[in-house]
Amino acid sequence: MSVQWRDWLKYFTAILAAISLAISFQINQAQAVEKVTIFAAASLKNALDEITSAWKAETGKEVTTSYAASSALAKQIESGAPADIFISADLDWMDYLTAKKLINEATRKSLLGNSIVLVTSKDNVERVDIKKGLDLAGLLGDGRLAMGAIDSVPAGKYGKAALETLGIWSSVESKIAGAENVRAALLLVSRGEAPYGIVYKTDAVTDKEVAIAGTFPDDSHRPIVYPIAMVADSKNTDAVSLLDYIKSDKAVPLFEKHGFTTLK
Repeated sequence: MSVQWRDWLKYFTAILAAISLAISFQINQAQAVEKVTIFAAASLKNALDEITSAWKAETGKEVTTSYAASSALAKQIESGAPADIFISADLDWMDYLTAKKLINEATRKSLLGNSIVLVTSKDNVERVDIKKGLDLAGLLGDGRLAMGAIDSVPAGKYGKAALETLGIWSSVESKIAGAENVRAALLLVSRGEAPYGIVYKTDAVTDKEVAIAGTFPDDSHRPIVYPIAMVADSKNTDAVSLLDYIKSDKAVPLFEKHGFTTLK
């Protein structure tokens, strides 16, 4: 083989390698675009993990889910975080993003309902009748009441509203242990760091270290509603498919399995 021919072959091989690399990059970029990103309230983790796994098995598409307090997620979306779908644990944070035109309103739906409960250690056999006049401060003793942050976390806001309605808030206000989200509040009780906590019923049933001491009356707080919607900037067609799946009858039994009520 001549020197000239070998040089030409090396050049041709380099060109093919460059083309192959470019095609591989384009494929990887396309796959990255296709991955759906969900920002969802922390209380949805168990149910939503099952639902996205079922959708992935059915479609072969990838999903990334970020769980946190609805307030934190909404602020991240406002700051430009690349989310496709947002599921809030209350209407307020969805309304917040809607007012800033960061939500595709045509895709919005009130998806789920829930209830709030008082949780305690699994070893505490005492059950609590939650009503006006309840001496919750006496039950707490020197301990604290674990809740999501009352000024931002939906479960914390619902809990405070319920305590105010029942005339209990002023007696326990100084005993609140605020947490960054409802799962963090649950963990404080589960670890024995707080004798009682207020969480969603759906969270309470996920942790075998806690027991439900009592359920707050539905009329002691606003109805608990989880809205879902596409983020306005999302151009991901797979996200539309997943959104429809989460809204569909296929997801209903999985949500209900974890204690949520589905809204029509």
